[in-house]
Amino acid sequence: MPIGDPDKRRIAAEHLLYVKICRKCYARNPISATKCRRCKSKRLRLKKRQTTKK
Repeated sequence: MPIGDPDKRRIAAEHLLYVKICRKCYARNPISATKCRRCKSKRLRLKKRQTTKK
């Protein structure tokens, strides 16, 4: 079900897209993380964010 309200859409996008991904175990971590919460690795990357075209 699509979200019509722009404020709710922005909040949802932040929660889904602004995370760091561990390169070793692919766990989702908060954007402020320096180590993985699951395997304690320091190899983190930002989640790729692509614009959608309609």
